[in-house]
Amino acid sequence: MTRQERRILVNKIIMLLSTAAALAGMLFLFWIIGVLLYKGFTALNLDIFTYDMAPPGREPSGLRNALVGQLMLVLGASFIGVPVGVLAGTYLSEYGGKKSRLARLIRDISDIMMSTPSIVIGAFVYAILVEPIGHFSGWAGIAALTVMMVPIVLRTTDDMLQLVPGSLREAAIALGAPKYKVIIQVVYRGAKTGMLTGILLSVARIAGETAPLLFTSFSNNFYSTDLTQPIASLTVTMFNYATSPYDDWIDQGWAAALILALFVLGANIIGRLITRTKKGNR
Repeated sequence: MTRQERRILVNKIIMLLSTAAALAGMLFLFWIIGVLLYKGFTALNLDIFTYDMAPPGREPSGLRNALVGQLMLVLGASFIGVPVGVLAGTYLSEYGGKKSRLARLIRDISDIMMSTPSIVIGAFVYAILVEPIGHFSGWAGIAALTVMMVPIVLRTTDDMLQLVPGSLREAAIALGAPKYKVIIQVVYRGAKTGMLTGILLSVARIAGETAPLLFTSFSNNFYSTDLTQPIASLTVTMFNYATSPYDDWIDQGWAAALILALFVLGANIIGRLITRTKKGNR
């Protein structure tokens, strides 16, 4: 066998192994999705959205308090995290530059926070908010989700704003526009699609988190909108129900998992569609 024939043989073997690994991964992925869809839709009914949690074996029982709590936590974190992330990303791109020590430090910290396990962030917020106060609360859960959301929005905003051509800024400045108007009316308009995609992906990320909420907002078996007290969330409820020995709770856990999966999938699809629309308009 010549050297060229050996290289062709090795290439075919590597391609065969890579294809087999990809097919194995796809098989398990479709298996998980199939089980989730089957058991989730089987357990899904109108009571899930209209009734609160009930003890095992008691009807009707639903997840209304968990859905409302989850919505409040995600909206609260988005209300704080999106403006902070966008403004910080704007500073990095428009004022900090690439050579500023402060800008480089913020970028490095953001990269570290994006790769930090969520349970570590939950433990951190527990130490500074839950332990001193003495009890879990919805605000602590919002703080934990905000800490996770800010670096994603920040880095996305920074990257998208840097893609806006400098000639647009120079043209606007040449026309006499002040710096803040250049940013708001020129730079933001050029990068709004990418920024919105990053925000949607960050919302999808925090909506599926369980670990930080176990340390902060914990859970609540009753309907509550008081953020100063423990509050129910869909992810923690799903974890508790899935690990319980009761069949009806396990079924509701599957329904909660399906609702979360559909929400995250919907956010990702919207983000992809926005990105594709922008490419199509170019």
